[in-house]
Amino acid sequence: MNVLLLSIDSLRRDFLTAYRDTPLCLDYGVETDNLDRFAEKAITFDNHYAGSLPCMPARREWLAGVQEFLWRPWGPMEAYDDSLAELTREAGALTHLITDHFHYFQHGSHGYYEDFNGFDFLRGHEYDAWRTAPRDPDDRLYRQSADPETDPPHGVGYVNRTNYARNAEALGLGDPDADEEKFFGPRVLSRTEEWVGDHDDWDQWFCYVDSFDVHEPFHCPEPYASMYTDEDPADPDLPFWPYYGPVDEGQSELSERELDFARAQFAGKVTMVDRWFGRVMDALDEGDRWDDTAVIVTSDHGFFLGDHGWVGKNEPPCYDVLANTPLFVWHPDSPRTGERVDALTSAVDLYATVLEAMDATVPDGTHSRSLAPLIRGDAEDHRDYALYGYWGTSVNVTDGRYTYMHPCVPDEPTDCFSTEMMNARQFAVPRQPKTDAEAGPFLPYTDSPVWRYDAPSTQQNEAPLLFDTEADPEQTENLAAGAGPGTDETSGDDGASDQTERMRGLLVDALDDYDAPDSQYERMGLD
Repeated sequence: MNVLLLSIDSLRRDFLTAYRDTPLCLDYGVETDNLDRFAEKAITFDNHYAGSLPCMPARREWLAGVQEFLWRPWGPMEAYDDSLAELTREAGALTHLITDHFHYFQHGSHGYYEDFNGFDFLRGHEYDAWRTAPRDPDDRLYRQSADPETDPPHGVGYVNRTNYARNAEALGLGDPDADEEKFFGPRVLSRTEEWVGDHDDWDQWFCYVDSFDVHEPFHCPEPYASMYTDEDPADPDLPFWPYYGPVDEGQSELSERELDFARAQFAGKVTMVDRWFGRVMDALDEGDRWDDTAVIVTSDHGFFLGDHGWVGKNEPPCYDVLANTPLFVWHPDSPRTGERVDALTSAVDLYATVLEAMDATVPDGTHSRSLAPLIRGDAEDHRDYALYGYWGTSVNVTDGRYTYMHPCVPDEPTDCFSTEMMNARQFAVPRQPKTDAEAGPFLPYTDSPVWRYDAPSTQQNEAPLLFDTEADPEQTENLAAGAGPGTDETSGDDGASDQTERMRGLLVDALDDYDAPDSQYERMGLD
């Protein structure tokens, strides 16, 4: 069995008509004809949740089967990880990575691509430290993507948005009439189309495709740039790369016009990536490859576009706009093709699912649970809960209907565990030594000694948040008893108290099941 695993970064499931006719933040539909075509063929998972957030923590879940956010933030693969690429190679498969996701090659990230037999890294997206000339980048690209005080065009520090303006100019993307095949999503998916077509002479392969689109910057060519807006997409006063934060204040503040434009460009990127995904499907059609190839399409998380008053990610609570992610699985031996599955599933489950599809060994002790029983039609249920969140802030749990977000005490330390001394908060800059670190076998899933050191927690929500997503899919009515200041009004009745206690108990059960560190309970005030 071949396996093609495709991640489309930041893809909101409500922008796909397989899930919803009109996105929650828009009053118009978005064209996703090819993902819809794939959904008709595949199994659509309706209750799939992210795990560890954001980008690289999600990749470690997929590629190592570790739900890492209880123990560490953004970081490398660990020496004790059993990587998906290594295990599938041991099963006799050729492995390959295709990506424009530059985070694999930054400070704080390594070990993710080295185990593949081959990899394609397509340069230039977002902060990719690639081009250093011209000194003064294209004015229009720079003005639509950066604030000169935060990202000075002549700055030489780390993580500067000027990188994108220079990279895009070098790729010929500064011209409003630039060919779409020069843009990132089309480049990644056309390479995937080519790779699939070139490897019929291998008995078995695993191809992992990590498309950074539809991630910001939301810079796309025609016809997509104008598809959902009447604005001039080249207007330098309209940002296609909003800063993260609240939409009504600070650097992230956006006027209604600016927010509408950002939404339209995001929608344009979704349609562009969808069209190029169609070419990958065509390659599978043309070679009659569907009969021996499993195809998995998912995303690491969504993106706030004014929802709940936020733009971006990381700082807001983990509402479903971010955490309830799309998942489609085609398996040629499944009797459930074209069906929808309501079972609760988690991002980390893809690890064991790929291994089982390729007859590779699933390691003992993994946090991953293969979706194979659901795919085969042997089961209707999968998990009692899904746990998700960012290291060092709220911890969140869902039972598939109710979502519960439990806050932490701000600045209360969170322990970080790793074989390396990572920067807990600033992952993409050189690491600093932790002179007060302890070493020992602190982890429940490996005998390997690791460093243990702490960093302050940060607060995403000041008080508990509880939502009934069946009755309130937009999560606007907080049902948590005693929610406190800074949250929506609560019902305050006995039912709310009962549900709050039940979900809090489910969270504690989940932490117990994972053998979470004591510090996680302490910083959240949980027994």
